[in-house]
Amino acid sequence: MNILDKILAKKREEVSLLVRQKKSCLGPFAERPVSSFKKALLQSGTGIIAECKRKSPSKGWIYPDADASEIVVSYESAGAAAVSVLTDSEFFGGTCQDLISVRPLVKLPLLRKDFLIDPIQVYQSKAIGADVILLIAAALAPGEAKKMAALAHRLRLEVLLEIHTERELDCLCPEIDVVGINNRNLNTFETSVETSFELGKKISGEFVKISESGLSDPSIVNSLRQAGFQGFLMGENFMKENSPGQALSYFITRLS
Repeated sequence: MNILDKILAKKREEVSLLVRQKKSCLGPFAERPVSSFKKALLQSGTGIIAECKRKSPSKGWIYPDADASEIVVSYESAGAAAVSVLTDSEFFGGTCQDLISVRPLVKLPLLRKDFLIDPIQVYQSKAIGADVILLIAAALAPGEAKKMAALAHRLRLEVLLEIHTERELDCLCPEIDVVGINNRNLNTFETSVETSFELGKKISGEFVKISESGLSDPSIVNSLRQAGFQGFLMGENFMKENSPGQALSYFITRLS
């Protein structure tokens, strides 16, 4: 199996456990109003979605003892438009508790970054404090993506659809709020920013577009902005530093 296959196999195990526990709708934030991820990107001067990520399948541990609360608060202070919190444990070193713990501390929209393959995870996302969920086209059929996006909207969550290939454009539907182009191939984990430039041309202007992964050069972010991108999801570039918030602040000073 490739890396994505391994991750999805683990997710199916986790979903089975969630179903048995029947606790997906229980959480401290199940009834809270949400903040608009889409609006935050459109109104932001940076468009940066700063990510809290302890490790990755391709790089291993990046910041193993990262305090999610401390990092997310520092991202907000530094000028992030939104924050992405990884909740996958085995492959990315995150937990749902990370999102729960940071929710009361910041006003920024929080993206739950994980591999969602079942509606029960959408209910769970609302309960733990997410404002927006990630749906990965490589992990879902178009009908599945549409169904889960519609459920998210009923729960007043927004939806970020992540694509990597032109074929995955089939997952676009009116229920999608933001389209993310992942520069990282989820099968090989190789990265090329050209993916954003090429696929971005094929996405209708009605969608807010963001670029994800492999972004470390302010000039590239500026070029992507000129190409019509309104958001830039960045994690490793900040998390590899001792102070991710300070790294973000410095990066913003280098944007034009």
